[in-house]
Amino acid sequence: MAYLAFTDVLGAAIPTLSSSPAADRPSARFSALEWSVVALAERDSLSTLHAPGRVAVALGTLFGSRPNPQLADSKLEALRKIAVLTWHQGYHIAESAIRSFLSAGFTHDHYALLASSITSARARRDRRISR
Repeated sequence: MAYLAFTDVLGAAIPTLSSSPAADRPSARFSALEWSVVALAERDSLSTLHAPGRVAVALGTLFGSRPNPQLADSKLEALRKIAVLTWHQGYHIAESAIRSFLSAGFTHDHYALLASSITSARARRDRRISR
């Protein structure tokens, strides 16, 4: 699995963004529903990004299965997946994950907004825990 830094993935887009005035480009925004998906993704583990394996299915049969956190809306599910990855890994996300996020209808600006919001929330959480 290949991983790229955020700047590596957006390297080609950065010069075009900085050369145009801020008034010319629309700012990325998330709806209240999308922000709630991002907030709920903080509690999801990385294992929720994949289908359960045979052992997990067997344990679920024995001890009761956990609810499936995957969302029915494909766009919201793409947002949930990238948010889970960002909550756990920060800016170090696989290029394929970012591409699937972009192909769901989001933009590079959406990812920048999401990543900066999550990293600042992680920093606040870490400061609270260390007190």
